[in-house]
Amino acid sequence: MQDFKDIDNQSRRKRQPGATRKQEARTPFQDIAETLPQKRRLKIILPVVALVLACYPLISLFGSTRPKTDTPKKPALAQLTQVDNGGAFRLAAQAFPDARSEAGTYSAPLPQGGKVVYAINEAMQRRVEKVMNDYKVPYGLFVAIEPKTGRVLAVVSHSSAHPGWEQTANYNLYPMASLFKIVTATAALEEKKVGPDTSFAFNGRLTSENPKYWRVRPGRGNQQMPLSIAMGKSVNPVFGRLAGEVVGRDPLITYANRYGFNQDLIPGSPLTPSTAPAPGTVDQLMLMGAGLNREVKTSPFHAAVIMATVANGGVMMTPSLAKEILDAKGTAVFTQKPQALRTVFTPETAAGLARMLSTTVVSGTSRKAFHDRRGRPMFNSLHVAAKTGSIDGKDPAGHYSWFAAYAPMEDPQVAIAALIINENKWRIKATHVGEQALEAFFK
Repeated sequence: MQDFKDIDNQSRRKRQPGATRKQEARTPFQDIAETLPQKRRLKIILPVVALVLACYPLISLFGSTRPKTDTPKKPALAQLTQVDNGGAFRLAAQAFPDARSEAGTYSAPLPQGGKVVYAINEAMQRRVEKVMNDYKVPYGLFVAIEPKTGRVLAVVSHSSAHPGWEQTANYNLYPMASLFKIVTATAALEEKKVGPDTSFAFNGRLTSENPKYWRVRPGRGNQQMPLSIAMGKSVNPVFGRLAGEVVGRDPLITYANRYGFNQDLIPGSPLTPSTAPAPGTVDQLMLMGAGLNREVKTSPFHAAVIMATVANGGVMMTPSLAKEILDAKGTAVFTQKPQALRTVFTPETAAGLARMLSTTVVSGTSRKAFHDRRGRPMFNSLHVAAKTGSIDGKDPAGHYSWFAAYAPMEDPQVAIAALIINENKWRIKATHVGEQALEAFFK
């Protein structure tokens, strides 16, 4: 390619008479007659034009006024004047993977600046993390709540089978299994149809899953068991009959809804609403009351809230993952205050439920976890109310082991919910996680 100096030299040459039109087309600048000032201006202007053209992509990139269509920019936290419960829960959940303990405060930085301060009980948090890591549980979840305030005291999620699953797992739903017997008992007690000591007749094995074997036949040798003992041993026929023949479908769904099923527990939070679909037949109602309907699902967070409600005399407190949220300037935009979400049942019903749930660790399904090999209680002076659940599930596939509890019964300080999902090779039950958590909390 010719430079401007060569073109200028060619313009001085005399046109040869034999030049063809094709040759003339190759030298378009030959007929331009330039004065000396014009030449000087061209020497300045043309390089500048070339430089501008070369820089145009960068200029268009930074100077474009077209509206952006990609991900919208998040507003800075400093611009917020107030964060509601749902927003605070969401921010705290997003930041929790980065939470660390510094100078006795458990907190996590926010991308917009500022930080979330948690009410985490570090001894319990670390103990549960260690148990799940040591036993390499395929899937494990744990939540602890302070019953009187709703503050979240521990949140643990772990998976050795599917790393990454644990990031949002505590907010998702899983078959509730026999934890739903608490709802069945609540409806029966609140409607004054039975009491904790009411003796209930039934047929079939304690773990039977077929309602056709549960019904009582007059004149036959039926089994008898008080409701309080049946709760501790998680007897399916008793709670199936209680739901189908005493409580009824509509009252059972009513009390499930009072507990927060089929609705947002905290609007705006990442908690998936728990489900309790209305049964279509009496047999389906009995299965639901016994905790055998796999479509009745809840999250570990909600399970802990349910147990905390029993511990708090029937008053459900709004659960709060954040104790405080500070903006980039250090100003508090959210401060957790105890707030009653609703009253689910009366204190009398709460006392009846406590009596029923206390048998779980004394003589029921959690006795082994809370007693040594000689049968001595692990906690001499700590009275625990608890419920277990056990069922097979598909998402993720495995055997689901639940344990929910609160303690001490006389003055509840903590309510917990643990879920362990074992695959073909069993690791531990949720009762072991619960026992370890309570030991760490009360040591």
